[in-house]
Amino acid sequence: MGAPRRVVRRDPATEVRLFWAALPTEGRWLLSTVAIQTLGRGLTLPFTLIYLHEVRGFELGLSGTLMALIAVVGFAVTAPGGALVDRYGARAVLLVGLVAMIAGNLTLAFATTPAVAALALVLIGFNFGVSWPAFNALIAAVVTGELRQQYFGINFALVNLGIGVGGVIGGLFADVDRPGTFTAIFVGDALTGLVPLALLLGPLRHVHGRAGVPEDGSAPVSVGYLTILRQPAVRWLTLLTFVGTFIGYGQHEAGFPGFARQAAEVSTRTVGLAFAVNTAVIVILQFSVLNRIKGHLRTRVMIAMAAVWAVAWGLLGLAGIVPGGAVAVAGVLAYMGVFALGETLLQPTVPAMANDLATDHTRGRYNAITAAAFQGGAVAGPVVAGFLLEHDLAAAYIALMVAGCVAIALMALVLERHVPAAANGRPTAPEPVR
Repeated sequence: MGAPRRVVRRDPATEVRLFWAALPTEGRWLLSTVAIQTLGRGLTLPFTLIYLHEVRGFELGLSGTLMALIAVVGFAVTAPGGALVDRYGARAVLLVGLVAMIAGNLTLAFATTPAVAALALVLIGFNFGVSWPAFNALIAAVVTGELRQQYFGINFALVNLGIGVGGVIGGLFADVDRPGTFTAIFVGDALTGLVPLALLLGPLRHVHGRAGVPEDGSAPVSVGYLTILRQPAVRWLTLLTFVGTFIGYGQHEAGFPGFARQAAEVSTRTVGLAFAVNTAVIVILQFSVLNRIKGHLRTRVMIAMAAVWAVAWGLLGLAGIVPGGAVAVAGVLAYMGVFALGETLLQPTVPAMANDLATDHTRGRYNAITAAAFQGGAVAGPVVAGFLLEHDLAAAYIALMVAGCVAIALMALVLERHVPAAANGRPTAPEPVR
C-alpha cells in the first residue's frame, strides 16, 4: 500500500487509550453517544417495509414506493443541505434534521393512511439527506490531523454496533400480530433522537461548525458546486465513491439477499446471520485496521479495499455455483465477513480525504458531494441487481461486481496523481520558522 512513514505499532487497547486521550472534549462527547443514536435506527431499519405492508395493510408495491421516498428526498436535499452547512453551520443544520427525524418517526408510528406515512418518510428522508454532510462537517471541525481518519473509522464501527444491536432488539420485540410493538419501536427510534439533540443544545452548543471570518475582515469567497467539481481530485473521489457504493452498500438491500436466496439457495436465517457476521467483523476489527493503515497512502488503502471486495464477491459467486448446501452457506457467510473487512478500509479513508480537500468555508459542500455520490450508488445498485437477477443472469451479476472492484483500484491510482499529499494521508513537512 505504498511506502509508509515509520509508525509505531501498539496493541489495540493502548491505541484506544491514546486515541481517547488525544481527542478534544467535544470529540469525546460526539463519539460517546453514537451507538445510542443509531440503536433507534436499527430498531426500525429492517422492519419498516414489513410494518407498512403487514401491519398497516398497504399493498407491497405501494409500500416499496413509500420506502423509496427516503432515498429520493435524501438525494434531493443533500446539495442544499451542504450549502446551508457552509452558511449557517453544521450544528444548526443537524438540529433541524433531528427535529424532522423525531417528527417523522412519531408520525410513522401512528400512520394509518398512505398519505400520512408518505409525510413521515419525507421527514425521515430530509434528515437523512442533510445530516450526513452536517455531521461529517461537524466532526471535521472538532477533530483535525491524523485523529480525523481514526475518528471516522471508529464512528463507523459504533454506527454498525448501534444498528446491529437495535436490529436484534427489534427482531425479538416486533410482532406483526401485535401492531403496538411496531408503534413502540418507531417511538423508540424517535426517542433516541433526543440524545444528539440534547448534546447539541447542551455540551456542544458552542461548536457551530461554521468557518469564521477571515483575519483581514473580508467576506469569504463563495464557492459553488461546479467550481468544486472542476477539481480532478474531487471528480475522481466522487466517481470512486459512487462505484464503491454501487458494488457495495447498494447491493446489501437487494442484490446480496436476492443472489443468496435465488442463486445460492440458502435460508433467510442464513441471510440474517450473514448481516450479523458483517456487523461483528466491523466492530471487532475496525480499530486494529486503523492501526495497520496508519501512515499509508489513502489511495493505496482504497486499492487494498478493492482487492478484498473482489475476493468477497468471488466467495459469493462460489456459493452460487454449488447452491443449497453447506458450501453455499459458508460462501454466503464468508462473503459478508470478508466484505466487512473491506468496509473497515473504506470508511476511514473517503470521508477523511474529502474533508482534507475542503476548506473551512466549503466543508459542507464537499461532504454533500460525497453523500450524493453514495446515495446515487445506493439507488442504482438495487435497480441493476434486480434486473440481472430477475433475468437469471447471476454469473453476469458477480462478474459486474468484480469488474467494479477493478475499476475502483484503477480510479484510486488516477486519484493518487491528483490529490494533494496531505489529503492522501501523508502530511507535508512543516516549513521552518523564519
